[in-house]
Amino acid sequence: MSEQTLTEPSAMEEITADEIAAAGTPAYAYDLAELDASHALLTSFLPQPSELYYSLKANPHPAIVRRLHALGCEAEVTSGGELASAFEAGVTPEEILYTGPGKRDEDIDHALAEGVRRFSVDSAEGMRQLDDIAGSRGVRVRALLRVNPERPIPGVGLAMTGAPSQFGADLRWIEAEPEHFRGHANVEVEGLHLYLATNLHDEDTLTDQFAVAIDAAVRVQRRLGIPLRTLDLGGGFGAPYAREGELPSFPTLAERLKQLIGEAFPDWQSGRPRIAFESGRFLTATCGRLITRVLDVKESQGRQIVVCESGINHLGGMAGLRRVPPIRPDVTTPQDDGEATDAMVSGPLCTPLDTWARQAEVPAGLRRGDLAVVRNVGAYGLSASLALFLGHPLPDEVVTDGPHVLERGRLEIHRTHTPRTPTPDPAPTTRR
Repeated sequence: MSEQTLTEPSAMEEITADEIAAAGTPAYAYDLAELDASHALLTSFLPQPSELYYSLKANPHPAIVRRLHALGCEAEVTSGGELASAFEAGVTPEEILYTGPGKRDEDIDHALAEGVRRFSVDSAEGMRQLDDIAGSRGVRVRALLRVNPERPIPGVGLAMTGAPSQFGADLRWIEAEPEHFRGHANVEVEGLHLYLATNLHDEDTLTDQFAVAIDAAVRVQRRLGIPLRTLDLGGGFGAPYAREGELPSFPTLAERLKQLIGEAFPDWQSGRPRIAFESGRFLTATCGRLITRVLDVKESQGRQIVVCESGINHLGGMAGLRRVPPIRPDVTTPQDDGEATDAMVSGPLCTPLDTWARQAEVPAGLRRGDLAVVRNVGAYGLSASLALFLGHPLPDEVVTDGPHVLERGRLEIHRTHTPRTPTPDPAPTTRR
């Protein structure tokens, strides 16, 4: 697999880590200019015409959503909090796809009240739920039926479907009992949603998973007996995570997909069906840096230990829970002279799980107070970490556009929770 460089970090004009740290650490810095480059690169790999959803799960910061929306991305959301971020960024209800394997009645009702009319549905019960709530509001909605093909994709580390899964209705189930997935009074099945795997760096594996998705779409359309107006093929486009490196390149993917889609849907270039893709990490990974400080450097049983003010509470919380492969971040410093040494890198939390790496290469001569910088953490950074565990301060989030700082602040509650109707305060109690 070949790789393509967007812009080398050393050549990219950006705010320095020292400048960001001058106003306090820890801090995430997101460069919007890098979003422009990653978006241009990804769209060059996709067949045209096609549309692109930005998956807010990668990073829901409104400034990032706003920039990608301005570049033409619609929004894929999975919660009331992500919906609020999309609206704050200027995304209209018509440009939102509401997904997720399980949805609370109140979240669907809230989305409908806000004007959202397109949902991904994962089961027959989910279809009935959406139909009932839409009926109670007197509206008609559109659904993308999410499909779980039975065929696994070789070489996929984190599969979304192709095995027993909360994601999607089994292809065999849809084929055996199509009546459960059509004919609802308030829900029109306008198409299918197929997202089979995530974080793929190999072009052949990406093509294989899209081939499985397209084959499943043909089978479902035939069995449901309705034309597909929308076919969301998902994504899975990989990106470096907390490591130095560039976005992968998929130079022949567009042509290969044109052939696959054209054989299955000859009129697709006329918009029948409309083809869509999704991406989170590919669009945002390289835009983000975490800038933190070293709190302690010591030796323990012959091993150098570096303790930073950021740990799994600020980066890699899901890795800390062993739900994704452990991260081994590349830690650099503004004064890095090229000399390196091996060390264990940890955070400040009172748990042995708060370890970024048992053995990592770090700049030699690190001392307490030095800055530590981890690149390529624009995706699955702060919002995917254990931010509330042990109550350490949240990092600032700094938005830059090349050499310009646009804003600086901290995560607000309204970005993670849909406002609820206030309830009376409980009777006062005495804490001991």
